[in-house]
Amino acid sequence: MKELIAKDLLSIKAVFFRPEEPFVWASGIKSPVYCDNRLTLTAPKVRDDVENGFAQLIKREYPDCEVLMGTSTAGIAHAAITAHIMDLPMGYVRSGNKDHGRKNRIEGRLSKGQKVVVIEDLISTGGSVIDVVEALREAGAEVLGIASIFTYNMEKARVRLSEANVKNVSLTDFDTIAKVAADQGYIKVEDVERLISFRKNPTDESWIGAK
Repeated sequence: MKELIAKDLLSIKAVFFRPEEPFVWASGIKSPVYCDNRLTLTAPKVRDDVENGFAQLIKREYPDCEVLMGTSTAGIAHAAITAHIMDLPMGYVRSGNKDHGRKNRIEGRLSKGQKVVVIEDLISTGGSVIDVVEALREAGAEVLGIASIFTYNMEKARVRLSEANVKNVSLTDFDTIAKVAADQGYIKVEDVERLISFRKNPTDESWIGAK
């Protein structure tokens, strides 16, 4: 599954490699890779692989799941399609409460005690998805864990998720995409080591000038 999704993302150019001219995240971290999983929505074959992959993953890792909750906005469509496949209810969690109407943060019916899986498109440092988990817990849900398309597998995210007592399972990850990209000629084999150096320690920028 990890290699299939990695190949899918590469095939639709959802993964961008710029080790010589890194992308800058909102956090200020410089990254040699940018992953735009929203492009999966406009690629039906890849979208099918992702949603069926989610359904298999959830049945295997979270068999007691009763409702899917997408992160806003990137996780909403994936949660909806996967919920349709699995015949489950779904909703989504806003980044903050609405400033009008019922001022909801959680959209869709959610009963206290319901077993929830959060659908996320990408996990980097883990902060935003943990905020979603905490909002669901405050509403009385039992969050079984997270299902995501892609994770950078950063130590910071692993620590944060562990401290928040939340499990994440991803369809593919940074190391797999780097390997498949090298195998298929998207990047040079020697660039893989630089990419892994970034993943191990994003604050150490020595990989940028390395050859």
